[in-house]
Amino acid sequence: MQFSGKTVIITGAGKGIGRACAQLMAQRGAKVVALSRTQSDLDSLRDEFGAHGIRVDLADPAAARAAMAEAGTADYLINSAGINVLESVLDMTEAGYEAVLGINLRAALICCQEFARARVAAGGGGAIVNITSIAGHRGFQDHLCYAASKAGLEGATRVLAKELGPHGIRVNAVAPTITLTELAAEAWSDPAKSQPMMVRHPLNRFAEAEEVAQAIALLLSSDSSMVSGAVLPVDGGFLAV
Repeated sequence: MQFSGKTVIITGAGKGIGRACAQLMAQRGAKVVALSRTQSDLDSLRDEFGAHGIRVDLADPAAARAAMAEAGTADYLINSAGINVLESVLDMTEAGYEAVLGINLRAALICCQEFARARVAAGGGGAIVNITSIAGHRGFQDHLCYAASKAGLEGATRVLAKELGPHGIRVNAVAPTITLTELAAEAWSDPAKSQPMMVRHPLNRFAEAEEVAQAIALLLSSDSSMVSGAVLPVDGGFLAV
């Protein structure tokens, strides 16, 4: 229970990696403040382990700031909220760009800013983990805006680490490979699609959401007290080859 007595804010906590993070952090003793745009997901997290839910559309900057104000001062922040709009370079639309960059990058930076302001006012300390992607390191078809958002968040993570370090706030990121959330498992169930990608992984499999959550918990914990400004691939060796 290494997070006993601590509070963590998790965006995108209703599904996928965010939900796995919420479950793991609760199991390890943390009080979870869950941000999601789906009320039924928040209700299920409350019923499962008493998470405090805040319903919010993070695409709205003012709503994102209001949700972080409602969440209050916490010890940790996990930025898991993310979306993708599959558009090729030639077919990119302004709407697709605004949707993806608005959630994946702008909302994450707003949440980091509001978390940091509260931490500094409380005397400093704390940790942030941003969830990026291997798509920020390798070019994937129809992932133009998604790749830009994730690469941008990694650059921002380094700036955050530099500026917030003097306040005792550590900031890191994890870059997962394809992670078998419920949605992804369906999308990658066809061997004709999944096998060419899987063979690029030395471990010859994709990630489970729980494995990404465990890496995030490590970066938040005191076991990583000297780690800041890092991007940890959780990719089965994909980026190493």
